[in-house]
Amino acid sequence: MALDAATLALTQKELDERLKDARIDKIFEPTRDEIVLNMRTRTENFRLFLSARSGSARACITEETFENPSVPPSFCMLLRKHFTGGRLLCVRGIEDERILFFDFQCTNEMGDVVVNTIAAELMGRYSNLVLIRKENAANPAQEGKIIDALKRVDFEDSEIRQLLPGLMYRLPPKPEKASFLATSAVGIVAAVAQKDLPVGQALVKVTGGVGPVVCREAAYRAFGSEEKIGIDLTDEDKKALVKAIEQVQQVFGQGGTPCAVLAEGRPVEFSFLPLTQYGPSAEQKIYSSFSALLEGYYAEKDRVERLRQKSKELSKTVHNLYERAVRKAAARREEQEQSEASDQLRIYGELLSANLWAIQRGDRQVTVTNYYDGTNVTIPLDVRLSPSANAQKYFKEYKKKQTAARLLKDLIAQSEAEIAYLDTVRYEVDAAQGESALGEIRAELKSQGYLKYYKIRDKKQKPADFMRYRSSDGFEILVGRNNAQNDRLTLKVARGRDWWFHVKNAPGSHVVILGEGRDVPDSTKTEAAMLAAFHSSQSAGSKVAVDYTQVRNVWKANGAKPGMVLYETYETAYVQPEVPDACRKEN
Repeated sequence: MALDAATLALTQKELDERLKDARIDKIFEPTRDEIVLNMRTRTENFRLFLSARSGSARACITEETFENPSVPPSFCMLLRKHFTGGRLLCVRGIEDERILFFDFQCTNEMGDVVVNTIAAELMGRYSNLVLIRKENAANPAQEGKIIDALKRVDFEDSEIRQLLPGLMYRLPPKPEKASFLATSAVGIVAAVAQKDLPVGQALVKVTGGVGPVVCREAAYRAFGSEEKIGIDLTDEDKKALVKAIEQVQQVFGQGGTPCAVLAEGRPVEFSFLPLTQYGPSAEQKIYSSFSALLEGYYAEKDRVERLRQKSKELSKTVHNLYERAVRKAAARREEQEQSEASDQLRIYGELLSANLWAIQRGDRQVTVTNYYDGTNVTIPLDVRLSPSANAQKYFKEYKKKQTAARLLKDLIAQSEAEIAYLDTVRYEVDAAQGESALGEIRAELKSQGYLKYYKIRDKKQKPADFMRYRSSDGFEILVGRNNAQNDRLTLKVARGRDWWFHVKNAPGSHVVILGEGRDVPDSTKTEAAMLAAFHSSQSAGSKVAVDYTQVRNVWKANGAKPGMVLYETYETAYVQPEVPDACRKEN
């Protein structure tokens, strides 16, 4: 569900009460559609989160921590210039509009006190954040000139309303609909009775300010699961609908109840009132605030989208590298097949040498008897060469093909190793849990020559720690996050008698049980095998094969890519890919 104007109005009141007079301490832009303002009062610190992402636009106080880019985007730098240190005067809204105005008292470059505003337009795919400078600081309700917008709208994008620096800020056009919350219930029902639509849909058509879920809720409270058509409503039906609409209006007038409907523990719908339309068996959760409601509903969805945005470019690059390696290997195999068929060239050379007497200079071809099988063979000739030179030409081509066949054998092996390596990198990018993990993968690709290295821009970053688990028997289990960590874990950190695990014939993390000289019980080995299966490309399977052996049986070939090791003495376990309940994660 998208955030509707009614829920946003209640959120606005909540934000105004909690954040009024708070000052902006720091400003961050975790992704291109999100802004985080660290704010402080005399007694509390807050993080105000503003999102203009089409599927999860919202404004709320958040408890979540964000990973910020190493270089702030230009819009973030502009915000810092105009708003850092600003004191929040008020949070304003407009009736039935999904727009919030955050008015800040700031100081400009000349030292003058000015009022700057952040307009959070939370309107689905048209969501935007607009920075406004007030023309009249004494009248905060009067809008001013646009400083800039997160998503600029020029004349090509919209002929009705542009959002460009220097233009006066104007509100978006408002649809001609009655307010669900401000119009009398009798008037709303009269408009619904003229529509040849189910009541829930008719309410969406004739009213504004609330979302479809609230309109369906009013219809359900009036008629239950029975579907009524607007033009067919009887007087009794109209009275029931009036009563239901008044109930919704009353809940809103009393401040609302932040409520979400849960499915398998996750919120699937939310509103400012308890939703009865899903029946008594539906699980509902009441939140302490509207900010908590919005965070609970959108947090996981945003986390996935945030990571997808950050990894999109790298994922595309790795995919292209992988596809190129596959094409190169296919071309080399095709060339090898042609080279292995080079015996025909040797036979042509031998037959020409044995029949020089029958060939005249300038002949385009000659037919001779193949003394290997007694058949007649027609051999093409180069008219520019003598008979003996034609024979030598076939011998040279034969030797060339033979040399190529020997070289291609090694080149094909290199191509297959490269494909296997890039396959592991593809898995790493998909499994990466943040910007630091993606940064390590980029550094790894640069060290292997797949990406360019820029000495000034690319700062050496501190390597992240392994994932650490504690088994039910008290043994520490380490899991590598990427190929560089896998090498460090297996070849430097682990000792010879420690136990090493890896999913069979598929990309995945190296997993090591630190034995510390003790015998490792089978229960801990099973837990480590489950972790190896879980942290692999086979994590969606049911029973996954995992190879395990002592670290002393694992070695790295000269010139092998990061994370690529060899082992011969091993055992295989078949386990469920999951984090064992008895296993505790320590970081």
